[in-house]
Amino acid sequence: MGNSIKWRVLLIILFTLLSVVFLTPTLVGTLPGWWKGVLPQEKLRLGLDLQGGMHLVLGVETEKAVENTLDRYAGDIKDALKKKDMPFIAVERSGSRGVSVKVPTSLSADSAAKLLKDDFPYLDASSPIGSEGNIEITAGITKKEVDAIEDFAVRQGVETLRNRIDQFGVSEPVILRQGRYEIVVQLPGVKDPKRALELIGKTALLEFKLVDEKASVDEALKGNIPEGSELLYEKNINNETGRVTTSPIVLKKKTVLSGDVISDARVAIDSQYNKPYVSITFDSRGSRMFDQITAENVKKRMAIVLDGTVYSAPVIQERISGGRAQISGTYAMEEATDLAIALRAGALPAPVKILQNLTVGPTLGQDSIEKGIKAAFLGAILVVIFMVVYYRLSGVIADFALILNILFLMGGLAVLGATLTLPGIAGIILTIGMSVDSNVLILERIREELKLGKTVRSAIDAGYDKAFSTVMDSHITTLITAIVLFQFGTGPIKGFAVSLSLGVIINLFTAIIGTKVVYDYMIKRGGLKTLKL
Repeated sequence: MGNSIKWRVLLIILFTLLSVVFLTPTLVGTLPGWWKGVLPQEKLRLGLDLQGGMHLVLGVETEKAVENTLDRYAGDIKDALKKKDMPFIAVERSGSRGVSVKVPTSLSADSAAKLLKDDFPYLDASSPIGSEGNIEITAGITKKEVDAIEDFAVRQGVETLRNRIDQFGVSEPVILRQGRYEIVVQLPGVKDPKRALELIGKTALLEFKLVDEKASVDEALKGNIPEGSELLYEKNINNETGRVTTSPIVLKKKTVLSGDVISDARVAIDSQYNKPYVSITFDSRGSRMFDQITAENVKKRMAIVLDGTVYSAPVIQERISGGRAQISGTYAMEEATDLAIALRAGALPAPVKILQNLTVGPTLGQDSIEKGIKAAFLGAILVVIFMVVYYRLSGVIADFALILNILFLMGGLAVLGATLTLPGIAGIILTIGMSVDSNVLILERIREELKLGKTVRSAIDAGYDKAFSTVMDSHITTLITAIVLFQFGTGPIKGFAVSLSLGVIINLFTAIIGTKVVYDYMIKRGGLKTLKL
């Protein structure tokens, strides 16, 4: 028994020291110099309801995703017609659910319809309609394809937002899908809500388009825009005053290169003006395409368009083979950093709109912490007093286990990097109740054995043996419930499940091993000859 007691005591001391070490950064304001770089420095994380932050419900505009897909289909149909040397007048999106294909009457409409059917099975071609020397075929997108596009837009939106927010530096964000078209975003501890909103809402659709040199800007402003072109506005910055103005510019509608071929985006400093800009690097496919595009368009202007705004439209002086480009603008360092984050994480497949924006202030969080701590402290004090009054010495030992239980639980949360929420505090309070319940079961069994006339040592051993199965069963069923809550719950429910499941495991250790070793030590030293319960 001597070695057994020794190892159990050492185990309790080890767990106590580890708990204290991992909780020190949370409890101590400023850590000593020797601590840093050697011992843990992470504080216990607090959830949205405790430290404040943002709760957003975003609606994904999936209709836009469908329209973007149809625009891409129109381009693919053009390429397919050209490849088969089939003349066409126009191919463009028709409304929000179809593509219109106009071919000359000299071309058999059946040939175009067959191409659509064979190469684009997700489009249902209508009967050809002839008018003024051409034939128009309208191909509507199938409902199955629409559902698939909308579902992908929401799922991809979740992943894109998660990548952006991870790089933004928010600890323990909650980003999940809600319903069919909504995304819930919770950002605990965000210090700059406005900046976070701008980053989340930024579509970050990057496009490279050629400038329509033949088009007249004045005519375009009057509404006379050449077919296949569009009127956008370019940002202009006065380097001396920093004033930002916009000027109209006519671009070809066709996107020659898009942001999906970007492998990296970093902030750099312009050596001439000492201002930040975003340097982008293309992947292997993008590098080849950029090389080809610049080689074919030397002395022409190519515009860099982000979310419908032209940031620059430089003249291509020579072929660019390095696979790099840059986006210049009137950026503060934070703006350039956020733009680089958005480009690295990728563009949202569809715009998002904010349906609900709830900002939880730190004052409310602090109030919740104080009330939660008061409730836990008051509950613990009442339990401690009851155990001492009712069970005397055994109550003191049970209270010792209770203190260990709380210390190990808080240390365990810190080790796991878990987030403490208000429901998590409720889980801790529930764990206190379970700790007392376990000790009451054991002490009542010991009392029954003492009434049978057994010695103190025999009564204690028998009490623990008989109570073991009951304590184990109750803890296992509670643990299963906590695991289910963690698996299928979200946000605060997960916080409750984490603290409860960890508390159940720790309580088994403190109730069965922590208290038993105290009795064994006292019996071995001869200090426990009678036990009153």
